[in-house]
Amino acid sequence: MKNRKSKKIQRKPISKKIKDTIKYIRLHPTLYLMLIPGLVLLAIFEFLPYYGITIAFKDYNIFAADNPLAAIGASEWVGFANFQKLFGSSDFMRVLKNTIVINGLRIIILFPIPIIVAIFLREVRSKKFMSVTQTAIYIPYFFSWAVISGIFNSLLGSYGVVNTVITKLGFERVGFFQDPEIFRGVLLFTDGWKSVGYNVVLFMATLVAISPELYEAAKIDGANKWQEICYITLPSILPTIVMVLILRVGNLLTKGFEQILVLYNPAVYDSADIIGTYVYRMGIGQMDFSRSAALGLFNSVVSATLVIGTNYISKKLVKRSLW
Repeated sequence: MKNRKSKKIQRKPISKKIKDTIKYIRLHPTLYLMLIPGLVLLAIFEFLPYYGITIAFKDYNIFAADNPLAAIGASEWVGFANFQKLFGSSDFMRVLKNTIVINGLRIIILFPIPIIVAIFLREVRSKKFMSVTQTAIYIPYFFSWAVISGIFNSLLGSYGVVNTVITKLGFERVGFFQDPEIFRGVLLFTDGWKSVGYNVVLFMATLVAISPELYEAAKIDGANKWQEICYITLPSILPTIVMVLILRVGNLLTKGFEQILVLYNPAVYDSADIIGTYVYRMGIGQMDFSRSAALGLFNSVVSATLVIGTNYISKKLVKRSLW
């Protein structure tokens, strides 16, 4: 009881906090003046566009006014009709399933690879080999998806290098970009090729911060490499692993838009069309802005829920979280 009372006494009332804040602003006016341009830009480019969310609840007609912004106010309010139309369509279940399957496979298959590679590189004694390997796997991260699309089309296209070799060996050409099931494998491979290097560097930066004294003490106690990894390396990088995993789960419904947009074609729509590409095709291609906005809003709400939920579960299970 005494501890609880002491904690209550130590807490400042809200009015006191406000007064302290105002006092601090008066003491450092230059810092807050420098903050104003950033806040203005944040309001213009981050908060002002939220007005566009109302398109999801309207029968939006871009020609209802002289400009698209005024057309939002001039369009008819229809409430949740766009959501009912969206959730009742077969396309919604298809793209939702594709999004969860493709991005779920990214997490299950690709997420552990950078951790394994980072731990392997840390154990390598040759600094030259480590730096060359790290650079080689990191370079693809700087390539845009348009460039990567050109590279893999020349390699895996119908008349690309790989299919040319396959036909020379007497086999039939493989439709890497036409076969729905194979195409998902191409998506995973290209995403891994591009993103693994960046995540390796992220985990390597965490590994460097581990004190060498921990490993020396473990060796004195007779620990082998596997035991060092299990009891020192992995627990030390666990906060970074949890942070990256929470962000990955939060992006479960949003990741992959640029990649799939430049790689896929109508032949693989049934297995590769995700929420992001579907919104793009409906909104820009068919000018169905209201339904695309409804799907985009649904996507954002679910993504925020996933981040909060994953953060809560992580805090409860492993005592690690983003906040």
